[in-house]
Amino acid sequence: MRAAVLREGRMVVRDDVPDPVPGPGQVLVDVKACGICGSDLHFASHGADMLAAGADMEGMPALDIDLAGDIYMGHEFSAEILDAGPGTDAPPAGTLVTSVPVLLSATGMDMLVYSNTAVGGYAEKMLLSAPLLLPVPNGLSAEHAALTEPMAVGLHAVNASRIEPADTALVIGCGPVGIAIIAALKLRGVRTIVASDFSATRRALAATMGAHTTIDPGQDSPFHHSTPAVVFEAVGAPGLIDDVLRRAPAGARLVVAGVCMQPDTVHPFYAITKQISIQFVFGYDPDEFAGSLRAIAEGDIDVAPMITGSVGLDGVATAFDELASPDHHCKVLVTP
Repeated sequence: MRAAVLREGRMVVRDDVPDPVPGPGQVLVDVKACGICGSDLHFASHGADMLAAGADMEGMPALDIDLAGDIYMGHEFSAEILDAGPGTDAPPAGTLVTSVPVLLSATGMDMLVYSNTAVGGYAEKMLLSAPLLLPVPNGLSAEHAALTEPMAVGLHAVNASRIEPADTALVIGCGPVGIAIIAALKLRGVRTIVASDFSATRRALAATMGAHTTIDPGQDSPFHHSTPAVVFEAVGAPGLIDDVLRRAPAGARLVVAGVCMQPDTVHPFYAITKQISIQFVFGYDPDEFAGSLRAIAEGDIDVAPMITGSVGLDGVATAFDELASPDHHCKVLVTP
């Protein structure tokens, strides 16, 4: 079968990947759509740095990845069941499903994010774990179902913030993570959502997804136009956390969802004197993943405006290049 793989920092298409064979508790699926995530772009450019940082971090398992070999990626997917492994209880063939990107087997667990062995969503077929499958309800399209995973990231950030509808929210950065946070804030009923981004295109999308006010930080500080109870940092650039601590009102809560890979410096004095709480967030739990799918399927979150492009496997490399520009795309789907 065909699959797009990361090889020496570039996405290339292989035509010789063996068809996966489902074992007990697994299903073979035909991938219908898979979103390109910003973390995939970052791994393609800075994989060695990410692996080194992971290996240096205590309390978390290090990723066992050989950067000299082909790397499978693609974790924002929807797929149709083709077959089930021996003795596996699973929905019938033809069922459209999605899943948290985890593959269980008799020997352990593989994260379907970056792997030399476990095929991800940038492929014609892949394996999924039957106990983790979520059938896609309400006739939701495969393209929209594929956005369950990134929208769950935003839902998790909002849940962690403990924000109430009467609170003012400020979202700094309107890339896919920031947009997912805005959608989750709207779902929660937050009545004042302010979004800040240098890109006019991203600010327009933020307004479409639920932001009530959008600010160009190149023209004015968003803190001049709002007194946020909760600030969501969704950029991941050095200096932003410190800038928020300096500008945020006393008693505010800062939720850090942007992934910064570089060393950063903060002045604790700002946070101490203002009694600012800082919450770092990452990923989601299974209930939030299911809640994200339900919200999309029931029409409570409209993900259609986020989808700005679609490519086949042969277009993945070009899409990776184009996604480097904030004014060109939000979410590009791969349709193998």
